Amino acid sequence: MQKNNIPKNLQITSYLSPNWFEFYQAIATYLSRCLQIDLHLQQSAYDPLVDPLLLQDQIDLAFICGLPLIRYSQTVPHQWQTLVAPVMQSSRYNNRPIYYADVIVNTQSDINKFTDLVGKVFCYNDPGSNSGYNLLCQRLTQEKNPQNFFSKTLQSGSHQHSIRWVIEGLADCAAIDSVVLEQELKDFPEISQYLRVVEVLGPSPMPPLAVAQHLDISLTQQIQLALLQPDEQLQRVMQQFGVRRFAPVQLEDYEILNQIYRDRSFLTLS
Repeated sequence: MQKNNIPKNLQITSYLSPNWFEFYQAIATYLSRCLQIDLHLQQSAYDPLVDPLLLQDQIDLAFICGLPLIRYSQTVPHQWQTLVAPVMQSSRYNNRPIYYADVIVNTQSDINKFTDLVGKVFCYNDPGSNSGYNLLCQRLTQEKNPQNFFSKTLQSGSHQHSIRWVIEGLADCAAIDSVVLEQELKDFPEISQYLRVVEVLGPSPMPPLAVAQHLDISLTQQIQLALLQPDEQLQRVMQQFGVRRFAPVQLEDYEILNQIYRDRSFLTLS
């Protein structure tokens, strides 16, 4: 790649949980160090499907859930490709770039299994969320009356809000990204006494770091290689967040999430 093809700075946006923002910042700092380019990371306030910057192709890299990414790529092809996704250290992830949706309830409740949730209040972060909504809809298709399974559904706005709503009794249950839940329990260990997992949904392909195809292909390859071979400084942060390594991923890996989304089209919980 010719030097004049290298941009002076890159814009990175995170559409994922804020409790992992420190990890994404460490990645941005590491890439800046490796590539000698200024990387500016921001937490988006938008759903990715309606973010003006994304629609105008003004974002270079994105930490993004696989479901909105694959849905966006169906309508705007050839704008994004996936680079890598984290592989978690915990044995439940089998050294693969996957995660789950953990269905949580309050430990004070009499709910012990999924079928006990009939007639209960369900809260979710966003109807476009794979872990918070999509996988739960897929699970409900196994029930006889999925449309009337819950007595009420509430949109909380974030996984963190959903967790607190279950703790505070504002909702009976929620489906939470397992990686987000694990980090929240690390950050606030006192809440573990209030939560119980009654169902595990998935696995699903881990949210990737995606790159805009307007970047030079050589630069894209450099970014991927740098993350596949992290230095000691980044490895320390990875250890802190329970990340074993990064694995290369393909956009096609996330098509299964779009299939679940299409199959759930008849089912509306809210």
